[in-house]
This record gives sequence, structure tokens and C-alpha cells, in this order.
Amino acid sequence: MAARDRLLVIGGDAAGMSAASQARRRRGPDELEIVAVERGHHASYSACGIPYFVGGVVGDLDALIARTPAEFADRGIDLRIRTEAVEIDLDGGRVRLREADRGGERWEHYDDLVIATGAAPIRPPLPGVDAEGVHGVQILDDGVAIVRALEEREARRAVVVGGGYVGLEMAEAMVMRGLEVSLVDASEQPMRTLDPDMGATVADAMRGLGVRLYLGEPVEGFDTGPDGHVTAVRTGSRTLPADLVVLGLGVRPETRLARAAGIETGPTGGIVTDRRMRTRTERVWAAGDCVESRHLVSGGPAAIPLGTHANKQGRVAGINLGGGYATFPGVLGTAVSKICDWEVARTGLNEREAAAAGFAAVTAAVDSTTRAGYHPGATEMKTKLIAERRSGRLLGAQIVGRENAAKRIDGLAIALWNRMTVEEMTGLDLGYAPPFAPVWDPVLVAARKAAEAVEADMRAGS
Repeated sequence: MAARDRLLVIGGDAAGMSAASQARRRRGPDELEIVAVERGHHASYSACGIPYFVGGVVGDLDALIARTPAEFADRGIDLRIRTEAVEIDLDGGRVRLREADRGGERWEHYDDLVIATGAAPIRPPLPGVDAEGVHGVQILDDGVAIVRALEEREARRAVVVGGGYVGLEMAEAMVMRGLEVSLVDASEQPMRTLDPDMGATVADAMRGLGVRLYLGEPVEGFDTGPDGHVTAVRTGSRTLPADLVVLGLGVRPETRLARAAGIETGPTGGIVTDRRMRTRTERVWAAGDCVESRHLVSGGPAAIPLGTHANKQGRVAGINLGGGYATFPGVLGTAVSKICDWEVARTGLNEREAAAAGFAAVTAAVDSTTRAGYHPGATEMKTKLIAERRSGRLLGAQIVGRENAAKRIDGLAIALWNRMTVEEMTGLDLGYAPPFAPVWDPVLVAARKAAEAVEADMRAGS
């Protein structure tokens, strides 16, 4: 019998297990042995569900786990949890693994290697940042640790550092648990992926939930008590008492293992791959939050950590590893978030990003309602479009509103994907009924206003 090829996957969540599963679909156990390693206690889980587990919306941790190691074993995939890859030997075609429960280390060989190490929370080098009670949020173990800390310390005051998606969602989780919540951000408005005017709307919404915002105040350090546990967060203007601190400063591609092995990374810090998810090192593939993608609007490199991209990239890698052919075209950065009864969405470029990419842009923002104004349950929403001068090509879109607002971003993402102009968008045949939208959907109103702005800009420049 011919020897089997061996696929080794580093990282047991979305990208890694999608790659393993797709490779297995195309090549049976007699042809391909698949081993996957995951350093945490859990694999194949929804990291996006962590804030909802912390907030008590999801009461059962197992609900966030898509498949267990036993279920993967039934599919012919050897998934080993609590097993960390600590070194890659490219010349020898092997990876050094450390087993947390059994202790000790050993080398495992591979014929093909998939690196799916995800992203790591940013922990600034500030005094006290490594104190007990200062939590990052990335893997499911982090969520479990936060819940345990809240219960064991009987926490009453939480401070969230950073106003991105994770920071805002974790602030909501703390509000839902009945804590006094403060949020500190060095920026003047939360959510820097939005433009400042849209971020201001988000800030007002957060204040309405009872969250105290301290914006434009970089954190300078964390105070600790005699037991080494965090007691306060310090900025240049104030000291905020804290029983628990959550870092929501964003994440960076986790590429230390790859870089140490000599695998190329790009300007975003992510691993460089081609459209088939192959690195520039023979028989080494990469997928998920650790890789660098191409932004479909700017054309430049982008590292956007989202489970949607990770699953697609893992699928592409697995299809190719299994003998098929697939490519990953790139990203738009489409993202949605829910903060209590407020919804936030964005796709493409914001004004700052458009300028950095070399575009001259015009903008249009409209206030509307999610349903016909006379229909019960109609709530406010604001839609903003960014279009290229002259051509009118859509470059980006943002939405902040209440129930049923955010998913309208999908239509705008489709328009971006197909390089539509805002004038073309005014004729889109969108669904209408009073319970779902006004007769003129906010997307159409925003497109019409943006088209008028493009036309006015052209007249002014002629």
C-alpha cells in the first residue's frame, strides 16, 4: 500500500477546521492523514459569540461549539486540543508540538502544512497590563475566564479599553450583567472603522445605555492591589476604579510562529498568500485572521479579522489541498454589530481610508426609518454613502440604527462587489412593504442623494 500524505493544521477554529474538512471531503483517510492542533480547550467554535456568552444571552457554552473533537474523529480528522505548535522546521517538514495536559514536546512531520493561527488581542506595553483581571478577548477560553472572574470577584465596576466592535460588544455584555461600565478610547469617537459623524451617533447610543464614555483619553496604565489584581485604569485625566478590565483595542495577525520559521508576511503583519491560499513557501498554506488579503476597493493589502473571511479562506485552502481548484478573491471589510437595541454596519472604505487609497470622494448621509413611518415599530436609522468624484462609483457605506437597520449593508456590499455607481443604485429593485421599509428604502434615498452630490461636484468643477 502506498504511503499516505499527511496534512498538519495549526489552529482548530474556523479557518483551520474548514481547511481540514474540505480536504477530507475530497481525499479519503486511505489517501490523506489529517492532524489538527489547537492550543485552547475548545475548537471549531464561534468567537463572535463570546460577548453574548459573557452577557448571558447565550447560556450554554456548548451552543457556541460547532463540532467536537469526537465528531471530527468520526470524519477521519485527528483534532488534538490543548496542543500548541511552538516551532516550524521548514527544511525538515515538521512542527514541534507542546502538549499542555500530558507535558513534554515532540515533533510531528507533514507533507502539507496549514497555518491558521488567527489573531492576537493587542496588549499595549503599559504598566500593569499583565495584571490579573485585565482580559483580552479572542478565544473561547477568554470568555470563560471573564465569566469566572465576574462571578468569583462579584464584580460591580468594569472598564473597557478600546471602542472597536469587540470593545462595544463587551461593554454591552457588562451592562447586561448589571455592572457599572466605563469605556475609554484614545480616539475622539468610538469605532474608527466608521467616519467621525457616524461614530458620534454610536457614542450617543452608548451613553443612552448608561455607559460612561471617556473619549480622547489614552490609557497610561493599570493600578493593582496587594494581591496583584487590577483595581483601576489610569488616563492622563482621571483614574477609573475597576473590578475587571476588558481590552478591546483590536487584534493583530498572530504570525510569530510563521515569521520565526521565515514565512513571508506583508505590510499589515499578515502572512502573504496567493489567491489559492498558498504561501510563498513550498507546501505551506495559510488562512484566516493570520493572513493578509487584498481589499477589493482600495486594491491594497488588508488584514480584516472576521469569521466570514476565515471560513471562506479555509474552504479555499482545503479544496486545493484536496485536489480541486478554488480562489479567494479578496475582502470588502463588511461588518455588522449589535449594541443592545442599536445596530452598526459598514462595508468598503470610510472617508479616511478612501483618501489614503488615493480616491477623491463625495459623501451623502440621510436620516430615515427602518419601516414605513406610520407602521408600529418604525425606528430611526442613518445611512451614509461614500462615492468617487466624477465616476460616482460607490466606495463605501455605513449604517447606524435600530432594529432591522444593519442588514441593509448586505445590499450595499453587493453593489460594491459589482463596482456599481450611486446613480445605478438609484434604480435598484428593492423589496417594499410597510413592515419592512418605507416606500423609498433608506439605501435608495442615500444613493439618490449621493448621485446628486456627484453631479453637483461635477458642475462646480466644470
